[in-house]
Amino acid sequence: MTQASGYRERNSTADRALTILQMFDDQRLVLSAAAVAEHLKVARSTAYRYLQTLVQAQFLTEDGRGGFRLGMKVLQLARLARRSYGLGDVAVPVMRQLTERFHQTVLLTRQMGQAVVCLEREESREQYVRLSYERGTILDLNAGASALVLLAWLSEPQQRVALQGAPLRRFTPQSIVELEPLLERLRAIRADGYAVSYGEVDAEAVGIAVPIFRSSGEVLAAISVVLIRSRVSAEQIDEIRHALLEAAAHLSHEAQLLES
Repeated sequence: MTQASGYRERNSTADRALTILQMFDDQRLVLSAAAVAEHLKVARSTAYRYLQTLVQAQFLTEDGRGGFRLGMKVLQLARLARRSYGLGDVAVPVMRQLTERFHQTVLLTRQMGQAVVCLEREESREQYVRLSYERGTILDLNAGASALVLLAWLSEPQQRVALQGAPLRRFTPQSIVELEPLLERLRAIRADGYAVSYGEVDAEAVGIAVPIFRSSGEVLAAISVVLIRSRVSAEQIDEIRHALLEAAAHLSHEAQLLES
């Protein structure tokens, strides 16, 4: 056999192996050698040889009744595939749904040291007012709901260290810049399970933020909506809050899958 023909044979074998793996679906969780032979248009002995190759590589396992199931190697690869996608990859479709539903800016933020970073931002095409939050924007720790909700689940000593070491700027008369009132605010946010800020960074803006949790119970990130107060009612704010709580619960579950 020449080098070229040997390569073609190996490549053909790989193609057949991938075809076999693609035969599995929700309705077909177990394959037989006969079904594989029919699908590949090969002899049953040839199909069995392909199946045994996949068994040896742990992509398949025999079920004891002549059938073949997906093996541990597939589970391992699935776990690695989940981990290869960052939270942003999971969060952006959810954020996009929220922007299309409410026509407001949706942010994904995360605490990094003594600052909060905007990881992702989504805006609706039908949104008339644009807000100046770009990906990579650094926010102060006391800068409204999307920042405060990230601190609320830290222990009080951790909160004190973070806030005492960070600049606490007064953006509007509603901004909280004193340590003890900030700690009291964080306790209230934790009790509520979310944060709502009115005019603390921009006098006309309302921020609603909900935490996304790791499996350990630590806050990984926050998802939030920033809107112009004069353009929404109290009922709409409440509706957005409920939608954010649902979105954050879903993203917490997805984030914990990524960690597993």
